[in-house]
Amino acid sequence: MKATRDAYGEMLAQLGEENKDIVVLDADLSGSTKTAVFARKFPERFFNMGIAEANMVGTAAGLAAAGKIPFVSTFAIFAAGRAWEQIRQSVAYPKANVKIVPTHGGVTVGEDGGSHQSVEDIAIMRAIPNMTVIVPADAADTRGAVAAAAAHKGPVYIRLGRNKVPAVFPDDYQFVLGKGCELAAGTDMTFITTGIMTAQALQAAAQLEKEGISARVVHIATIKPLDQEIILAAARETGAIVTAEEHSIIGGLGSAVAEFLAEQHPTLIKRVGVHDRFGTSGKAEELLKYFSLTPEDLVEAAKEVLEKKQTV
Repeated sequence: MKATRDAYGEMLAQLGEENKDIVVLDADLSGSTKTAVFARKFPERFFNMGIAEANMVGTAAGLAAAGKIPFVSTFAIFAAGRAWEQIRQSVAYPKANVKIVPTHGGVTVGEDGGSHQSVEDIAIMRAIPNMTVIVPADAADTRGAVAAAAAHKGPVYIRLGRNKVPAVFPDDYQFVLGKGCELAAGTDMTFITTGIMTAQALQAAAQLEKEGISARVVHIATIKPLDQEIILAAARETGAIVTAEEHSIIGGLGSAVAEFLAEQHPTLIKRVGVHDRFGTSGKAEELLKYFSLTPEDLVEAAKEVLEKKQTV
């Protein structure tokens, strides 16, 4: 069990040793975002910009123009919200080589409540041209995503979480930007997941197997650009899909999958996520139940699409 933000801090420090052009900016939250690990090792390449997120992103764009590789961190609600205009105008529009890596995404932020639980950020970032959007499932996935972002030329948004999550991938997992990964074979239906919901889907698939239902699990870390090939294969081969994300069902992974398949291969789809509402205060585990994001909820969703599949 490790939080994706912890894996980010460790990988950032490692990359800092390998590439002297990497610089890190934070909006007075380095202890929470774990960029403090980089700051301790490379204080001359770390900049605490204070609670001034828009200025931080603008400064990062300037550093990128000077040949540096800036990693920018704060909480997801502030990165996607307060700094949106600067991300659009100063980073995405000129294709600046800036990596925006916020932590504390989704409802599992917990007791801070709806004001701090970003359930819209994937949709907001996905809508910006030139922006690559990644939501890792675990620590290994995060390390690979951060390394890939550093090597990629152009804007990247990597959404990370606050709490510890179970390992989905082995430590030596090879992350490939823009590619999904089939984690469980299945022929009856497919879970297409991202972030922490991938581990939930694996549990749901195991439960369904006990009931004689064969569920495929496809993890999509890179939401933009979307791995259309693996999604199209799942639609053609299983004919029923449940998407799952710790995010609004509007504009995130579920929307991306539905939009693609509506044009290429219309398929029965059930989107599991937050239904057009803000978060609320509570412990992470309580909130996953409250917003119907548990393995049991995924099992129910799978049975719903399978029932419809039988009538088509």
